[in-house]
Amino acid sequence: MGEWVIRNMKTGDKKEDDKPKGRIGETANKPIRHLRDLDVYQNALENGLRVYELSKKFPYDERYALIDQIRRSSRSVCANIAEAWRKRRYTAAFVSKLTDSEGEAAETQVHIEFAFRHGYIANSEFQAIDDAYEHILAQLVRMIDQPEKWVIGARKNT
Repeated sequence: MGEWVIRNMKTGDKKEDDKPKGRIGETANKPIRHLRDLDVYQNALENGLRVYELSKKFPYDERYALIDQIRRSSRSVCANIAEAWRKRRYTAAFVSKLTDSEGEAAETQVHIEFAFRHGYIANSEFQAIDDAYEHILAQLVRMIDQPEKWVIGARKNT
């Protein structure tokens, strides 16, 4: 029934030089019971927070353009996963919200590339964020391709 995970809400023990953040490859002892138990949600949230912190370094004149757009799209990845989770009684609605999340993740990649090409972030920062969003996209696509593992209740085909 979906992925198995261990909830890990600790944030104070991370180092700046750690590999890509998130819960990649963890195993667990209990089933997913809450949105926050999902690896994809954990990864999207953590990377959305990384994008927010990076965007603080962007020039002030980007405040209403790039900063606003990248923050909105990175937050929307998590928000759409949350909506999909609550709509998992209906396959089409579940897949639709995950597809929206996939689009927002791709949009975030575009915005982070613009930030890199304008010189607002280093190549290493760009690569780390881009790679993290590639992983999130892969997780979303797996869920979209196998909704039966996630959808609950009697209305699976509606």
